[in-house]
Amino acid sequence: MDQIYTLSQLIQQSDCEYTIYDLGRRVQPISNKQFESIEAAQQPYPFPLQRHAHLAIAYWNKTQQPWIWFLKLPLDERGLLQQGDIGNFIKYVVEAIGVSLSGDLNEEQQQKLANNPYTFKPKDDKMAMFHSLLRSDLKQSMSQYYEHAQTYLSGKNGWDNWQFVGVQGLADVCANLNKENNGTVLRKALSHLPTTVLYATLGCLEHVDLPEKLAQKQLDIVTDLCADDNADLFLLSAHIRALSGASNPILTQALTNVLSSERLSHPEVLVAVAGRCWAGLEDIVTANLFLLRLAQTGDQQLFNQLFADLVMQPKLRMCMLQILHGEADPKLADALLTLQQTTKS
Repeated sequence: MDQIYTLSQLIQQSDCEYTIYDLGRRVQPISNKQFESIEAAQQPYPFPLQRHAHLAIAYWNKTQQPWIWFLKLPLDERGLLQQGDIGNFIKYVVEAIGVSLSGDLNEEQQQKLANNPYTFKPKDDKMAMFHSLLRSDLKQSMSQYYEHAQTYLSGKNGWDNWQFVGVQGLADVCANLNKENNGTVLRKALSHLPTTVLYATLGCLEHVDLPEKLAQKQLDIVTDLCADDNADLFLLSAHIRALSGASNPILTQALTNVLSSERLSHPEVLVAVAGRCWAGLEDIVTANLFLLRLAQTGDQQLFNQLFADLVMQPKLRMCMLQILHGEADPKLADALLTLQQTTKS
């Protein structure tokens, strides 16, 4: 048998199919071809979080019942996966269950496999969204909570009767916005949802691409909140995060609306932008304004953390470095100088 160097090789030689999701920032797929390039250190990991790749790897054989690994793998300063860590995890797998992955695991094997430094447990909301997206990807039935969530969002049973609506059901709806009229039903429901259900629904929307009309509805809500002097900034933050899957023009407009106001640029909102809507910062004007608002919070530690995180994003790296070494507003320039001094010390 040939030497196994990558997870892709390990799965493929077991005659299994597989799919990859990032779970660090948004729950979003990574193509198998791209993942093979990432494993070969031919390109940086596309969605790093705190210098790590947070992965869900689902693989299956003809039974179509997937096995899942949740892996947290460190990245080097270039954002590349480190070959030694991949090799170490493969070693754990082979020692626990052998080189064939297609059989059921007994309790002892499961315990051995779980006892390694690379596995992690995703948060419940991301776990729910991942399972919904995976079922949709594999064309499997949604959870038992799906139909109840659909019925609730239709408003037929009254908006106050939400206590038995499961987050998994809401995740199922959001994972299938282009099916069964879900996108339209959800768009019409947004203005009626009680706070608890609204936050849960917005949390699910963070991880999916939004149909244009739903994205426009979200933009309208954000615009109204921005115009309200007494707006709940935590609610604004949740709506901003939920726009992460909107088209670039809508996302850019939403960020411009928020960042135009120093009052609205609360740390909670800025963290939401950096954590979910970083794609909107590919525009250097928007990125510069974002960093200025971040500097104006006066929280240098937060500034350092978010800048360090954003500069690791492959699509933002050049933009962030250009701002770092260019001319800037005095407040931003001071924060950038302090950042550089902290990095050197």
